[in-house]
Amino acid sequence: MPKSAPQIETSRLILRGHVIDDFNTIADLWADPEMVRFIGGVPSSREASWTRLLRYVGHWQLMGFGYWVIIHKDSGQFVGEIGFADFQREMQPSMDNKAEMGWVLSPKFHGKGYASEAAMAVLDWADTHIPRQVCCIINPENGPSIRLAEKNGFTLQAETSYQGAKVRLFTRPVVVKLTANIADGENRLC
Repeated sequence: MPKSAPQIETSRLILRGHVIDDFNTIADLWADPEMVRFIGGVPSSREASWTRLLRYVGHWQLMGFGYWVIIHKDSGQFVGEIGFADFQREMQPSMDNKAEMGWVLSPKFHGKGYASEAAMAVLDWADTHIPRQVCCIINPENGPSIRLAEKNGFTLQAETSYQGAKVRLFTRPVVVKLTANIADGENRLC
């Protein structure tokens, strides 16, 4: 079980674990009213962003999965965050024993395909490393995120609410990949 985020590279992006030097960038991102428009609608304080950063790192330590920072490979710019969590949300239907996927991108990077590129990469990683069903909750007015979820195999499970806000719960079928162990000639389920 990984204790820290493995680095993943795509054609345009580097996904890496969070480090303390990311804090000011994360605090600025989550304080942006445009960025949080569909995620509760209230900009985060620096205190809330600090707790978020610690939660990201803690997920890797305790759960073996978590969030990555998305970096633009050519420019080195912070694009956003993506990953999986178990937030123990109190909602119905329950998300217990599922890995909740989430993503946020700085508004200046919207519409360039970065979210799709990062989502495909982390879902490919999840298919061999997370033995849970993956789900996500999305504000019903967030068309781009709904399209991204559907493009990546998520289907609507329920229209519900979380902390008084309407959300849609999407789930993705569990994917089990076979890996071949060349040394001993066995196939193993991951």
